[in-house]
Amino acid sequence: MTLEIRPHGRVGAEVLGIDLARPLSGEDFAAIRRAFADHGVIFFRDQSIDEAQHIAFARRWGAININRFFAAHPAYPEIALVVKEPDQQHNIGGGWHTDHSYDFEPALGSILAARELPPKGGATAFASMYAAYDGLPEKLKARIEGRRAVHSARHVFGSKAAAYEAAQDTRGADGNGGRIGNSAAADLLDDPVHPVVIVHPLSGKRAIYVNPGFTLHIQGLAAGESADLLAEVYDHCRRPEFQEDFHWRDGSIAFWDNRATWHYAYNDYHGHRREMHRITIEGVALDDHAG
Repeated sequence: MTLEIRPHGRVGAEVLGIDLARPLSGEDFAAIRRAFADHGVIFFRDQSIDEAQHIAFARRWGAININRFFAAHPAYPEIALVVKEPDQQHNIGGGWHTDHSYDFEPALGSILAARELPPKGGATAFASMYAAYDGLPEKLKARIEGRRAVHSARHVFGSKAAAYEAAQDTRGADGNGGRIGNSAAADLLDDPVHPVVIVHPLSGKRAIYVNPGFTLHIQGLAAGESADLLAEVYDHCRRPEFQEDFHWRDGSIAFWDNRATWHYAYNDYHGHRREMHRITIEGVALDDHAG
């Protein structure tokens, strides 16, 4: 097979001619790494990998982040389970967000493998923060350049969120035993500060790095002014020209860069089960200048 990189609509690229069940050559891995850096998300089709092979591929990219809040695979703690049962109304990831922006060294990316899919629905939308930055109006670009924003996990995973989430069936009533737990750990996390615009550590491109899921406010602005500016940035980033949907099939794998994209899991398959296996790879501290 010959490796081929093919653009995937407005966002991302499909990597063809590769079998992830086998060790990658240095040349193929370098080509995939370039595509990942340039496009922000890459997709693989018709793969047949087991859990150990999923982990081995992830380790080629860096250390694996053991998720603190998602239920883990019973035999492979490196794998977080992203599951929705037929009787559950709410899914995980059903809003625009960037994984792990609440960490001081945000995750490089996440590798999501489809294990059980509904007969229809369940696509994932991706938005390019490269394209969103490039498309910023000059006045809005000037307002966010040099700014820094506070990110947090407590309002999503902490104990104050747990009671509400229990009622919404995302986790068990005690914060454990459901799909999301460990709220006590979230309560203890410090909130990191990241640039609103980063220079991507792999590609060198500039990207917007705030997101509706985990960004609290912009430093140095009054609460109302911060909220208004973030809302304006989010409205811009959600423009259709910066988005593309990925439609899952058996054997599909998506690998997204958390520093270059947002994503959104559609919740349009009620009454059916969906199980995905996610491995997240550790990243580095982010900055707003090269080098």
